Amino acid sequence: MSKKTAAPIAKIIPRTIEKHDHVRTDNYYWMNNRENPEVIDYLNKENDYYQQETAHTKDLQKTLFEEMKARIKEDDESVPYFYNGYFYITRFEKGKDYPIHSRKKGSLEAKEEIMFDCNAMAVGHTYFNLAGLSVSEDNQWIAFGVDTVSRRQYTIQIKNLQTGEILPVKLENTTGGATWASDNKTLFYSRKDEVTLRSDKIFKHKLGSKSEDDTLVYFEKDETYDVSVYKSKSKKYLLINSSSTLTSEYRIILSATPDAKFKVFQKRTRGLEYSISHYGTSFYIVANKDKATNFKLMKTDEDKHLKENWVDLIPHREDVLLEDIDIFKDYLVVSERSNGLNKIRIMPWNGKGEYYLPFESETYTASTTTNIDFDTEILRYSYQSLATPSSVIDFNMRTKEKIVLKEHEVLGGKFDKNNYKEERIWATAKDGTQIPISMIYKKGILKNGTNPLLLYAYGSYGVTMDCYFSSVRLTLLDRGFIYAIAHIRGGEDLGRPWYDNGKLMKKKNTFTDFIDCSKHVIAEKYTSRKHLYAEGGSAGGLLMGAVVNIAPKLYHGVIAQVPFVDVVTTMLDDTIPLTTGEYDEWGNPNQKKYYNYMLSYSPYDNVKIQDYPNIYISTGLHDSQVQYWEPAKWVAKLRVMKTDINKLYLDTNMEAGHGGASGRFEAIKEIAKEFTFLLDLEKIES
Repeated sequence: MSKKTAAPIAKIIPRTIEKHDHVRTDNYYWMNNRENPEVIDYLNKENDYYQQETAHTKDLQKTLFEEMKARIKEDDESVPYFYNGYFYITRFEKGKDYPIHSRKKGSLEAKEEIMFDCNAMAVGHTYFNLAGLSVSEDNQWIAFGVDTVSRRQYTIQIKNLQTGEILPVKLENTTGGATWASDNKTLFYSRKDEVTLRSDKIFKHKLGSKSEDDTLVYFEKDETYDVSVYKSKSKKYLLINSSSTLTSEYRIILSATPDAKFKVFQKRTRGLEYSISHYGTSFYIVANKDKATNFKLMKTDEDKHLKENWVDLIPHREDVLLEDIDIFKDYLVVSERSNGLNKIRIMPWNGKGEYYLPFESETYTASTTTNIDFDTEILRYSYQSLATPSSVIDFNMRTKEKIVLKEHEVLGGKFDKNNYKEERIWATAKDGTQIPISMIYKKGILKNGTNPLLLYAYGSYGVTMDCYFSSVRLTLLDRGFIYAIAHIRGGEDLGRPWYDNGKLMKKKNTFTDFIDCSKHVIAEKYTSRKHLYAEGGSAGGLLMGAVVNIAPKLYHGVIAQVPFVDVVTTMLDDTIPLTTGEYDEWGNPNQKKYYNYMLSYSPYDNVKIQDYPNIYISTGLHDSQVQYWEPAKWVAKLRVMKTDINKLYLDTNMEAGHGGASGRFEAIKEIAKEFTFLLDLEKIES
């Protein structure tokens, strides 16, 4: 029997950080350098410790992986969508990790043209991601971005779809996104700052020229903004979007005149968020103008851009969040949210007979998908619930007939949605607010407090945690787990005020909401403290770090994926990617009131001498969103301060970034490790 590995204890090198006459001591600041061999050595030791401690679960991990993989249709393909004379398809082949992108001219019976086989392109890379596919209007050229490091720094190249030749020019350090002007030879793309990775520049590239000859079209000086460029659905306009958390600004030119100077649509006004869509001779604007917290739809003539000319089309509603619109020749489709649920509203332009698509469940997600074709009466949307596999549906907006083009296929022959129960319950937060919780479990479970329950949440950036189907989740459900999503404040689940009441100086509502949801599922005997588990990633990892400091005894185990836990230090360092653009989310700690508030909840700063639950923490060495050193420092501090003998694992993927492994099967292996952590704690061995 091998000798048991001792938990790594990181060396301490005190570093004092002073701000606002307050001094903090960071004993592990030295980890903020991925080039330091001692840092790599520490991460490797933590990995070795994790592997040693979980050696007895390797067979279970393998069993779970094979079980989850067996439910996936390996030779799968997307529903084709038609655009500009071609059907576009993404498909997978059996035994291969990466997609194949292809198209067929005019008919699905036509010969397949393979644009990209990512399996071949990924050879020799431990990480590979293809993104930002953009086809020119003459269908000859396609721009594409490739990331082989997982820091979301893409190199854009251009392929001739007629000859198969990839042009030698490489556009480095981009977001991967690009769009063609109508002349089929001018490509606009966004480039990142080398240090912060903020998307701050829009460049113009001409076919046949060198990358160093590209023209800088726009530079966003404000470090709290990001920029992107795209083409309107009508193909008439090219648009540059500058956006921060709270403010938007657009610049436009005609796509037919790519060398013209971009003109501001409506200059930025702090607090004014808007997005624009073009149709006919008008622009349609989704905006929060005039204190429209939940947004409203406005309209203006094509040549009258200023907000003084915007006229209400759908007024603001206190109880309905207007999320998005899709414009068709004869219809306006509005995506809304009320009482935490998606609504899809069909509005004929002639004003006759508007209606909503009918949805009956309370644990579903419905959203419009790829609707590139303008002159059609067919709306394509997707539908799924916690128990219903996702489906892609073509809906005739005139006849109201629908065709299910594809439903996600769960292989193995064992899945039957009728074996599971979905429900939505409401927890009361400490300030009286009602917080929805969506859950699913296998029928027959008794509310006697003995069921293991995994409670998931995110709760930041106004991101809504919609209910979605997961075939891998069945691995937990079939072993007696209840899976639940807490729709806490900080997301936009119940409208924009839901977000506003969970950020900045109200951020702690996010944490207390989650704790109150946890207490509620215990009080209702869905589970107990011995069987309650919590999970969150990135900003949801911040949530996990906060709740284990505040209420560690509520949970038997916690999974924190790529957790943002060193809030104050990170937000004070404007060289770290994303920092300055997030002042409107967390606050700017250069201002004392925000500094003090952040410091009061920052997980790393609030680790204390107390018992903690079992914790599994994952990160990626090349993560550009949450730097690896945040979870590494957090674990190092926990190791010397926690007073329990519970499990504490740091699992670092030395080849990946924020999204984890790039291959679809490699990603399942990571899920298998998380599930094994839970099952091992529950003493479920198979």
